[in-house]
Amino acid sequence: MLVNRLTIIGAGPAGIMAAVAAAEKGKKVLILEKNKAIGQKLLISGAGRCNLTNDIPVGQLFENYHNGDFLRNAFAQFSNQGLMQFFEDNGLKLVVERGQRVFPASQSAQDVVNFFRNVLQNLRVQLWFRNRVMKVEKQEDGIFRILSKKAEIFSKSVILASGGKSYPRTGSTGDGYRIAKQLGHTIIKPVPVLCGINLKEEWIKQWQGISLKNVSIRAVRGEQILAEEFGEAVFTHSGISGPAVLDLSRHLAGIKNYGGIKILIDFKPALDIITLETRLISEFKKNPSKALKNIMRNLLPRNIIDEFLLAGGLSGEIKGNQITVSQRHILIFLLKKFQFTFDSLRGFDEAIVTRGGVNVKEVNPKTMESRIVPGLFFAGEILDVDGKTGGFNLQSAFSTGFVAGVNA
Repeated sequence: MLVNRLTIIGAGPAGIMAAVAAAEKGKKVLILEKNKAIGQKLLISGAGRCNLTNDIPVGQLFENYHNGDFLRNAFAQFSNQGLMQFFEDNGLKLVVERGQRVFPASQSAQDVVNFFRNVLQNLRVQLWFRNRVMKVEKQEDGIFRILSKKAEIFSKSVILASGGKSYPRTGSTGDGYRIAKQLGHTIIKPVPVLCGINLKEEWIKQWQGISLKNVSIRAVRGEQILAEEFGEAVFTHSGISGPAVLDLSRHLAGIKNYGGIKILIDFKPALDIITLETRLISEFKKNPSKALKNIMRNLLPRNIIDEFLLAGGLSGEIKGNQITVSQRHILIFLLKKFQFTFDSLRGFDEAIVTRGGVNVKEVNPKTMESRIVPGLFFAGEILDVDGKTGGFNLQSAFSTGFVAGVNA
């Protein structure tokens, strides 16, 4: 019986980095991948530009995650700075953009995949594609028996890096959860996060494609603020998406009862009410004979103005010098608290990452080894860890993959 030193299930960012870390220590590594190539999810990350990590201070990294404390040890061993150094040392040039987001200088996710393909090849990592793993079991002799689509494989150590359930077309169909559960691990129910929000208003379709910058978006129930994010948003055929909304969705994941939740947009978060009123008065004085719908173009995207005014019962045809104090106050209210009715989060087909997965209490954070099954390790999205937009999820995948590879 031929026994591998280490078998990694999944050739996404976590599995790739685990293979690199292990191979650099002289271990013979086999990766089993159900797709026809490595890094399928890397190709679509960052809208095809691949937001690799975030260049914030290392000590602040863990603050941007659900179950972030679990990642402290992983970041201490392989931080964002360590990852950036790894790329630069191996010939992939990087650029840091707004929000400290780190991208390949070429702005191409394909270049990142090509980079990793070359690194794996140079390290003589064995790759077996189109080979879905059906079952993993640990025998009495301590060796893992891996039953895959193409063969029966035996291995001293196994790293499960098969991803979550988000973007299933990339291969993330939850196989790893099933395998981990068969081996005795607890699976926290997976839910989609970093996803768009569906709204109940039918007319929202009229705003499809309209983008907003530097807005504040809140989820509220009554007087309670459930979450608030600042940044960019874009309206879709069924609701709203964009970076600020994706981050907002993380706070709403797992809420069992969505009843009564409203989404409020502050179009002018930099202006307090007094300053905003002064701005409106100035606009009306400068444009006394101009229609309100035209004046509002100085404050809002053109294509949302008609519905915006309709929500306040205001005519777009009234002139600047005809607007009353009460109408001005309605405009201020709409600009600061424009309201939508929350319906639901978008599903796994569109979610960037998964909340839930292998319970991190059952995993040693210093090594990523199972506390239940010695020799079994976890890395990446299969763990119940998820981060904000901006490169944080790839960073956690790379860091946990590195730690698992070093220790497996």
